[in-house]
Amino acid sequence: MRETIKEAGRATRHLALGAAIGLLCHLMIGVALFTGILVLTVIGAGVLPESVLLLRRLAGWERRRSAARSGLPVPEAYLPLEGPLPERVRTALADPSTFGDLRWMVAQLLYGLFLMYGALVLWVPALLVDGVWAGLAGRAPVALPLIGRLADLEADWSRMLLTPGPSAARDAALAARIEQLTATRAGAVAAHGAELRRIERDLHDGAQARLVALSMRIGLARRAYDSDPATARKLLDDAQDQAEEALAELRHVVRGIHPPILTDRGLTGAVRALAAGSGLEVTVTVESPDAATGDADGPRAPAAVEAAAYFAVAEALTNAAKHSGATRASVLLARTPTGLRAAVRDEGRGGAEAGESGGSGLLGLRRRVAALDGTVRLTSPVGGPTVIEVELPCVW
Repeated sequence: MRETIKEAGRATRHLALGAAIGLLCHLMIGVALFTGILVLTVIGAGVLPESVLLLRRLAGWERRRSAARSGLPVPEAYLPLEGPLPERVRTALADPSTFGDLRWMVAQLLYGLFLMYGALVLWVPALLVDGVWAGLAGRAPVALPLIGRLADLEADWSRMLLTPGPSAARDAALAARIEQLTATRAGAVAAHGAELRRIERDLHDGAQARLVALSMRIGLARRAYDSDPATARKLLDDAQDQAEEALAELRHVVRGIHPPILTDRGLTGAVRALAAGSGLEVTVTVESPDAATGDADGPRAPAAVEAAAYFAVAEALTNAAKHSGATRASVLLARTPTGLRAAVRDEGRGGAEAGESGGSGLLGLRRRVAALDGTVRLTSPVGGPTVIEVELPCVW
């Protein structure tokens, strides 16, 4: 009986808050009418988006209440109110969820107050009936649980009215997808620009400088050939060294664009080569090697996916060698039903930062992966271990 009274009290608080929201809805109806009059006069159209945002916040509050009561989440699907004022006004009027919230607002004013009044009327007779039936006769309460059912009914009605329809959910999902693609496109453009600047810098500071020195040494050797053959031969030897160094610089630049080892040996062989040259004790594990990561006997992922996974592993191993203080690391390559997964774990000190502040290397990695609709997860508690996991979608 005591627990039943407590539950009835919780249900009453829920209904009282619903009635308070109903009173706020009464005020919002006045705001909606005032906004409609201003919109008809055109000069007050700027009030509409702000009123719709206020209504969304009120509806969001009721969604959270209903979800807490029923244990079932109430989804929301709104079109973003962004851009210049005319676009925001058009979006507010075209969003189906706006009219769904208006419908809920009017209904909440009615059933919120009605159900609260019903609970107040039930309390006294329910206490008398259950006091005798449950307290004296020792039976299960029958009247007080009705108050909880009223609260459940209020939550069910709110969930039914606030759940977006298929068209609203579809439009909101499409808008979210467009926003995501816009962000990833901007990131891809920024990453592409940074990559071009890096290539230009590497060519200017590396191969170009060595080729200039090579040209100068060949010119000096030509002038000295007749008068001092020994010096000319020495200059030609130096020129040959300069040519080899320039070729090495060019190979380095090419590997930064698309490593030839990916084409020759596939992702598994390329990652094993990275592990061998990382300076760490690295274990490479390949799940389903015949079908996952580009071995000769199985299908290969698209070149862009392989390149993104390769550079992700390279960045993770470079960070582990330079910053983590680790001596060991492990790399996992796995095929998933929807794509390719690469994970790098090191046993270092941890504390790597996620997000935009995680350094230019991690930021470039996120942009490269996001451009392919992939995801990057970084787990790095203080004290280690650090795990960077990349998932890239592709069709096998």
